[in-house]
Amino acid sequence: MPDAGGPDPVVEPLSVGRRLKVLRTRRGMSRDVLAGLVGRSPSWVKAVESGRLGTPKLSMLLQLATALQVRDLAELTGEQSLPVTVFNGPGHDRLSAVRTAVNALPAATSRPAPRIANLRARLDRAWTARHAAPNHREVLGGLLPALIDDAQLVVRQAGDGADRRAAQAVLAEVYALAQFFLSYQPASDLVWRVAERGMVAALESDAPHAIGTAAWLMTQAHRDAGDWDAADAVTAETLLVLERRLSGGADDTLAIWGALQFEAGYTAARRGEAGNAWRHWDTAYDAAQRFPETYYHPITSFSRVIMGAHAVTVAVELRAGGESVRQADRAQAEVIPSRPRRARHRIEQARAYHLDGQPEAALRLLDAARETAPETIKYNRYAQRIILGELDAREQMRRERAGDLARKIGLLS
Repeated sequence: MPDAGGPDPVVEPLSVGRRLKVLRTRRGMSRDVLAGLVGRSPSWVKAVESGRLGTPKLSMLLQLATALQVRDLAELTGEQSLPVTVFNGPGHDRLSAVRTAVNALPAATSRPAPRIANLRARLDRAWTARHAAPNHREVLGGLLPALIDDAQLVVRQAGDGADRRAAQAVLAEVYALAQFFLSYQPASDLVWRVAERGMVAALESDAPHAIGTAAWLMTQAHRDAGDWDAADAVTAETLLVLERRLSGGADDTLAIWGALQFEAGYTAARRGEAGNAWRHWDTAYDAAQRFPETYYHPITSFSRVIMGAHAVTVAVELRAGGESVRQADRAQAEVIPSRPRRARHRIEQARAYHLDGQPEAALRLLDAARETAPETIKYNRYAQRIILGELDAREQMRRERAGDLARKIGLLS
C-alpha cells in the first residue's frame, strides 16, 4: 500500500527539504508544531521544505531529527549514517535499571509488601533528595527500581476500599518520580508508559492530588510530543475535576490546580496565543499568593517564588525577546529552593537572552546552570540547542566558550 507521506527518503535521492516534509507528514505533524519544537517560524519550515532555504546547519539538523524522532541523521540528510545518539548521548547510566523495573511484571511473591506509610515516607525522602542533589538523576536512578517494585507490590497485596485507593495514590506518585528521571532521555517509550500507568493508578485512587499530578505530567508529555490539542484537553478536563474539590480542600489540591493553570498557559504560549497565555499565568499567580512565602510543592514546584520563572517561560515561548529579558531580570534564581529547578530557570533565562540577541549572556547563564545542577543542563534540549548553535558562531571567543561548555556537559568528547 503506498505511503500517504510520499516517497521513501531512503530509497529515492531526495533533497533535505523534501525529506523533512516526508518525515514531518508521516508523523502527522503540522509545520506550526515542528516550528515550535525547534524554535523557528512555520514560514522557515516551509522555506526549507520547498528548497528556498539551503540545508540547515548541523545544530539545527539535530534539533529537527530530535523533534521528528529520527534515530539517524541519514534519514534526514541522505548522507553517511550518523546516529543521533552520537550527539544526544545514550542516556543515563542508571536508565537500564529503571527500564527493567518499569517493564517488569509484578510477580507473585511471598514477600510481604511494605506498609503504605513506610513507602510514603521513602517517597517523600526521594523528592527531598531530588531537590537537594546536583546530580538528581543519579540519585533517582538509584532509588527508583526498589520504589517501583515495592509500590507495585503494595497495590497487589492491598485489599479493597481505602487501603487500595491509598496504595494506588502512592504508586501514581512513584510513576511521577520516574517521569522526572526519564524525561529528555532517549526513552520516549518509557515516558509514555509511566505517564499512562500513573494516570490509571491516579484515577483508581480517586485522590484529587494524585489525579492532578498525573494530568500535569501527561500534559507535558503531550506538549513535548507536539500534540497541543491533547495537552489542552487534559488540562481543561482535570481543572474542572479539581475545581469541584477546591472548597475546603487540602493545600496540595490547590497547588496542583495552580500548576495546571500555568501548564494551560504554557501550551497557549506555544500556540502564540499571548492573551490566553498570560490570562492563565495570572490565574496561577493569584492561586500562588494564597500560600505562605515558604510553601513549595514538592512535585510541580508550584509556589509564590516559582511564578517569576514561569513568567520567563511564557515570554520566551511567545518569542518576545525584550519582554523575555525583562522577566528574566526580575525573576532571580537564588530564591528557588530546588537545585534542578533553579538550574532549569537559569536555562530559561539563557533562552531569553539568546532570543534577544545576547548570546554571551546566554552562555554565562548556561554555565551557571551547569554549576547548579550539571545533570539538568546535560539533558535539556533547549540548552543543547543554544550551545550547538554557538559552535557555529562567527566570533572565535563565542565558539570557544560554547565548545568548552559542550565538553563539560558531555555534548562533545
